[in-house]
Amino acid sequence: MANLKDLRTRITSVSSTMQITSAMKMVSAAKLKRAQDAIVQMRPYSQKLTLLMGNVSSVVDSSENLFFKKRKENRVLILSLTANRGLCGAFNSSVIKKSIALSQKLEKQGLEVKFFAIGKKSRDLLSKTGKVEGENIDVVNGVTFEGAEAIAQIAMENYLSGKYDKVIMVYNQFRNAAVQILQEEQLLPFVEAPKENNEVADYIYEPDQQKLLDELIPLSIKTQVYKALLDSQASEHGARMTSMHKATDNATNMRDDLKLKYNKARQATITNEILEIVGGAEALNS
Repeated sequence: MANLKDLRTRITSVSSTMQITSAMKMVSAAKLKRAQDAIVQMRPYSQKLTLLMGNVSSVVDSSENLFFKKRKENRVLILSLTANRGLCGAFNSSVIKKSIALSQKLEKQGLEVKFFAIGKKSRDLLSKTGKVEGENIDVVNGVTFEGAEAIAQIAMENYLSGKYDKVIMVYNQFRNAAVQILQEEQLLPFVEAPKENNEVADYIYEPDQQKLLDELIPLSIKTQVYKALLDSQASEHGARMTSMHKATDNATNMRDDLKLKYNKARQATITNEILEIVGGAEALNS
């Protein structure tokens, strides 16, 4: 059995760790509320834009648009969205594993695959593969539309120049604080949006449909990236809050076990001392 000093040291250490994890849980809970509000407010706009894209593309010939036009796939760019920090369970590792598994699957089909790392964890872990084409670690610190626009612009320029024939995003979609859904989403070429109720709405367009479509496609791509970043941000805070909650519970259980061991060891020490005193007193009386 460990001595009392060692047990006191371990109890103090576990208590300090428990205070840290508890504080991190509260910070993540506060950040999660703001991130959750942002993604909830964003989704109706994104859904309406998707429906509008479906209605416009149904009345014009979108097949000749460069963003819609499919070509033979030779090179693929994977946007891997992670966080800059850890201590959030499998949030980062699941995205990395999915990205690497996807790249291996595409390479078996004879395609050349490169990564664009979004987030420090993505950059650090994917750099070991030697396939990181670019990175942006600042955009996940504070998600803004301008940051998403910069990433979308890079993807669109690389696609239009013919450097890449397909662009895919891998990220965690926020469901709730305890559940994040790993997503593999095609960004380019643009996938034609579904029409509302499978019917074409009778709208009057100003300017004409073709010009409107040319404006909507880049905006929709930027919105798609922005929504993915917001989803990833909310998922990160939810995963960290859940992870720190479990860590705090584990630390509490460990502290309680150590306290029980400490009390037993202290009681055993006191008992031994009493027995020694009694034994010494009997020896003097005999």
